[in-house]
Amino acid sequence: MRKVTTLGQFIIEKQADFPYAKGELSRLLRDIGIAAKIVNREVNKAGLVDILGDNGTVNIQGEGQKKLDVYADEQFISALRSGGECCVVASEEHDDCILIHSEISKNAKYIVCIDPLDGSSNIDVNVSVGTIFSIYRRATTEGTVCLDEILQKGIYQVAAGYVIYGSSTMLVYTTGKGVNGFTLDPSIGEFCLSHPDMQMPRDGVIYSINEGNYIKFPQGVKDYIKYCQVEDKATQRPFTSRYVGSMVADIHRNLIKGGIFLYPTTSSHPQGKLRLMYECNPLAFIIEQAGGRATDGHRRILEIQPESLHQRTPIFIGSTDMVEKVEEFIRLSAASASGESD
Repeated sequence: MRKVTTLGQFIIEKQADFPYAKGELSRLLRDIGIAAKIVNREVNKAGLVDILGDNGTVNIQGEGQKKLDVYADEQFISALRSGGECCVVASEEHDDCILIHSEISKNAKYIVCIDPLDGSSNIDVNVSVGTIFSIYRRATTEGTVCLDEILQKGIYQVAAGYVIYGSSTMLVYTTGKGVNGFTLDPSIGEFCLSHPDMQMPRDGVIYSINEGNYIKFPQGVKDYIKYCQVEDKATQRPFTSRYVGSMVADIHRNLIKGGIFLYPTTSSHPQGKLRLMYECNPLAFIIEQAGGRATDGHRRILEIQPESLHQRTPIFIGSTDMVEKVEEFIRLSAASASGESD
């Protein structure tokens, strides 16, 4: 009989990877796991209760907040506040970061950036949604956390993960020592290790992009899409187009099967649309740990210095060979445009 390893057991076993942490990071990851179970329960019964639809408010991104967005945000913040290991939460749903002041958190040294419910517009049509989180460490526990301490490059993440609420609910995370996936067993209420040491295929045949915005894409991205569509048996083209519209769902599929997710700049979003701190950094950390690649077309995502809490960026993330190929098309397009201007 196969031994079942729960998330809690796995975290404790791996605690030795962080001799400086003394268990705080383990407890923080446990707190996130507990909140994920609560959110999962509400997501799964969303069609049965009055939790769908607009909340009547708009978040910092100018997007209407769904009731379930707000609920998920409240649950994760509550869990992090109660756990005592987090000193500040930066949530996609709030204009400013949330400082946690309490007796149990006075020595807390961890900063959590979170997108409580990615892809929530899909809830009404029963399509997978998810939670994305990123954890940073303060250099000191002295004084109030300042914005500069939160605006760290992605390379300084100590952990990152996502939860996908789908046909089964999975929590996937990394602490910089590989990537492991845990599936929620509803019969015992525990996340159990189901995907140890996840590795992303170096190449793939799936590309994920909202082709409805094709006319707004940069020329290099248009050229790459055409490349994906042209038949070539040597490279297994044409590739398969798969786009869910929930970044977590698209990334999760590509992580397992191989593929690339593209969200470039567009004429309507010249800085990109996805958030560096809440979406791109944590997912880039995970994908790199699994052997993949994540860039903005020119720079490694994890090397970008954040300048604001809700900063946006284009992103090309997935199997290494596929990301390098789209970067090649972007370079060729830029060189061609430069030649024309000369």
